[in-house]
Amino acid sequence: MLSITRLLRASSRSILRNRMRSLLTSLGIIIGVGAVIVMVAIGEGSQAQIEANITSLGTNLLLVIPGSSNTGGVRQGSGTHSQFTFDDIEALQREAMLVDGVSPVVRSGGQIIGGAGNWFTAVYGVSPEYFKIRSWEISSGEFCTDKDVLARRKVALLGKTVADQLFPTQAPIGQNIRIRNTPFTVIGVLKAKGQTGMGQDQDDVILAPATTVLYRLKGDRHSSSIDMINASATSSDKVDSAIAEMRTILRKSHKLTEGQDDDFTVRSQAEIMQAATQTTKTMTLLLGSIAA
Repeated sequence: MLSITRLLRASSRSILRNRMRSLLTSLGIIIGVGAVIVMVAIGEGSQAQIEANITSLGTNLLLVIPGSSNTGGVRQGSGTHSQFTFDDIEALQREAMLVDGVSPVVRSGGQIIGGAGNWFTAVYGVSPEYFKIRSWEISSGEFCTDKDVLARRKVALLGKTVADQLFPTQAPIGQNIRIRNTPFTVIGVLKAKGQTGMGQDQDDVILAPATTVLYRLKGDRHSSSIDMINASATSSDKVDSAIAEMRTILRKSHKLTEGQDDDFTVRSQAEIMQAATQTTKTMTLLLGSIAA
C-alpha cells in the first residue's frame, strides 16, 4: 500500500510531465466554480431587489381587483368583471375596522403637453389616502386633498421622470400642463422610487384626483366605475383578517348571495412577494444548473 508521501510525489511528477493539460484542467474547474457562484449571486441579488421593490409599493398593501367570478359556468380571471363604484369605497371606509386607508384607482393616460415639450405617460386618479397606502412622498409642493376630489379639481402631481422630461430647467410647481387636451395645474412632484424588478419606471406617472380623471379625462360623466381599490391593513398580523373583512363588506355592497362566487379578487402584498420570490428562486436554480 502506497504511503501518502509516495502518492504526493507520484502526483507531482504526473502534473509536471503534463503541465499544459494540468493547467487547462485547473482553469476549467476554476471557471466552472466561478460561473456557478456568479450566476447564483445574480439570482439572489435579483430576488433581493424584487423584494425591495415590492416593499416600496406600500406597507401591508391590499389590492382589490374586479373579476374572478363565474359567468356562464366559466370562472373568469381577475380584472375581467364589472368595475367598482364609489359606493364600494364608501362602504369600506365606513365599515372596515381592520383597514387603515382606502383609495380608488382610476387608470388613464396619454400625451402630456407642457414646459419643454410632451411626454406619454400613465395617469392614475386617486384619493389622498393613496399616498400613505403606497408610501409615496413628495419632494416639493403638496398632496391633493379631499376638497380636490369632491370639486373634481384639475390638479396633478408629477413623478420624477415626468417632471424631468417636461420641466428640466424650471420648477414644475404652479406650471400648467395639458393631459389629453385638458388643462391641469401641477401642485406637487413625487419623490423618486426607481424601477421595479420587472424594469418598470415607477416615477413615470402622474397622480390626480380620482373624480377628475374619471369625469374629465375618461369622460364617464354618468358612471362611477373604478378600475381598482388600494388599501392597507392596520398591521401585518391583521392582513388575513382585513382581507376577510373586506370580502364581507364588498359582497354585501355587490348584493352577492350565499353560494355566489366573489366578483372581485383581494391580493395582499405578501402574496405578490411570494409569487415573485418563487419565480426568482426558480431562475436562480436554472442559472446555477446552466453554469454547472
